[in-house]
Amino acid sequence: MKNLDQRNQIIEHSLKLNSTNLSPLRSGNISLRAEQDNIQGYLITPSGKKYETLKPEDIVFMGLNEEEKNDLTNKPSSEWRFHRDIYTNKKEAHAIVHAHSPHATAVSSHGKSIPPFHYMIALAGGEDIKCAEYATFGTKELSQNVIKALENRSACLMSNHGQVAFGKNLDQAFELAQEIENICHQYTIALKLGEPKILSLEEMKKVLEKAKDYKKG
Repeated sequence: MKNLDQRNQIIEHSLKLNSTNLSPLRSGNISLRAEQDNIQGYLITPSGKKYETLKPEDIVFMGLNEEEKNDLTNKPSSEWRFHRDIYTNKKEAHAIVHAHSPHATAVSSHGKSIPPFHYMIALAGGEDIKCAEYATFGTKELSQNVIKALENRSACLMSNHGQVAFGKNLDQAFELAQEIENICHQYTIALKLGEPKILSLEEMKKVLEKAKDYKKG
């Protein structure tokens, strides 16, 4: 089978979505940039299948120019569009994790960016974590909103939906998604005490420079 190692990586991390409670049940999706039969594209989790039942042949390959998958035996995740558009717009993206993680989803329901109440915000690449405007799942509009929120960033929230993160490999993308969930958890706790102190733009510029070395660790 083609891309067997990558398919197994996707299954491994899909199971971790459930075991770490990053995304419960069938929610969320995972993909990896891939090449098959000299076609540039990506491998993505199928639509509607429980992660514990996934087999390598269930993982769907899609070309970057494909608008839909014609093989109906294995339908790609309904969110294939923003996966494709991230790979098209972000050359540094080689793996994507989309999760309906509890705290990120809760914060996203307010449709607001997360301000720099903590320096770890910088792990997403900017001085805040943007929240993409709401649009129906699987739509071109949602994909456009996600790409906008990911400008100069490697993760964002998705209004009334969840979060998405990308990286150079699945371990990095998954870890970033976990970091985003943790930041959202901390933010919800901070808000219970009132409005948190916000770090200045000047301080965040310093942090962003230092974070470049942190990510290499």
